[in-house]
Amino acid sequence: MSKEPTAMGTTASLENKITDRSARVGIIGLGYVGMPTMIAVADGGFSVTGIDVDRDRVYKVASGESYIADVPNDVLSGFVKDGKISATVDFTVVRELDILIVCVPTPINKHKEPDLFAVEAAIGQVASNLSPGQLIIFQSTTFPGTTEELVLPILQKSGLQVGSEFHLAFALERIDPGNPELQVNNVPKVVGGVTSECTRISSLFLSTFIRDVVPVSSPKIAEMTKLLENTFRSVNIALVNELSMVCQRMDIDIWEVIDAASTKPMGFMPFYPGPGVGGHCIPVDPFYLSWKAREHDFYVNFIELAARINDNMPYHTVTRIVDILSSNGLALKGANILVLGLTFKENISDTRNSPAIKVMELLIERNAAVSYSDYNVPSIEISGTSSSSVDLSPEIIKSFDAVILLVAHKEFDLSMVAENAKLLIDTKNAAKGLKPQSNIIRV
Repeated sequence: MSKEPTAMGTTASLENKITDRSARVGIIGLGYVGMPTMIAVADGGFSVTGIDVDRDRVYKVASGESYIADVPNDVLSGFVKDGKISATVDFTVVRELDILIVCVPTPINKHKEPDLFAVEAAIGQVASNLSPGQLIIFQSTTFPGTTEELVLPILQKSGLQVGSEFHLAFALERIDPGNPELQVNNVPKVVGGVTSECTRISSLFLSTFIRDVVPVSSPKIAEMTKLLENTFRSVNIALVNELSMVCQRMDIDIWEVIDAASTKPMGFMPFYPGPGVGGHCIPVDPFYLSWKAREHDFYVNFIELAARINDNMPYHTVTRIVDILSSNGLALKGANILVLGLTFKENISDTRNSPAIKVMELLIERNAAVSYSDYNVPSIEISGTSSSSVDLSPEIIKSFDAVILLVAHKEFDLSMVAENAKLLIDTKNAAKGLKPQSNIIRV
């Protein structure tokens, strides 16, 4: 018997399972992307198994306890209670599943090169347990070619052929932590399969729980789309960061300039300066692109320059802090400083690659006495020392030589802070709406 009728049969079977929601779905990697994805798939009517090497995460998921701020406990626990969500560290469960979504981390190493250990490990486990008819959707952000040049060869070690005996596609993630309006189900999903049939079956599945699915011609197109999106942001943030430094020397208010430029109804999009960029995407993705470009004897100098400018912003911020303290008769060494905010953006608990943490580290290295306040980060270890968040009060604020706002969390009562701070250094223009005071200085 030829393989083709069997392949057609397994594809038809998977289509039927997707349509009637009987397909069993696995999410590999239960982090900031995997957890919201798991909730969206379960909400679409499927039974979902989370798979992770972190036993603590698996235990929490199985107990209905969310560790991701964007996923409420009651939502997760409801799906667990109804038997729609489970979790395990055992990859042999892959054999029992029909669809797998891979959401493992893709960091960079100290040399700014891709670290694909988690990808290779996860895909290797999938390959060891791959069964005919399965659909694998790779979702980890990476360089163009990863799906076809790295993931596919590993999976084909199983002896099964892509497009007939199993299906493989890349679907980029667009998670925006802390944004309640934009969730997995209402943000368009770009997907490219290794074959047209892979794209079709992937799109069919994704459209069951995502409003708009955008098929493209290949995984490379989808992979490069993700890098374009984040490199676009990196370059424009770097532009405004560099302009902010020029404006500071020219005694021009960069914030007013941006507000004025934002009145243009076409051809302009506002970006804002700050102490640096954080999270998984913007500090990482440009380096994935530049690394891959070098393989083709091409050097993305413009993109690398933007990344370097953004990487340098914590150092520039500390230099400005030193200058501001000095102009107010204070030396950084021995100064008692309170930092407001440690996450990589406002109103979330994610500290990955946070520039605020880098600024705090640099201040400590220069022998300042530094405390912090961030209700999203109750405790943290920085420069080998454990610290706990400080509760804000007029008395606490008055006890510090300077307060430095690095993340504009909505919890901060900036009016109270400004009224009681000897010096408030604002790196985010968050005090814009307050009555002008001589103790408020914007970086």
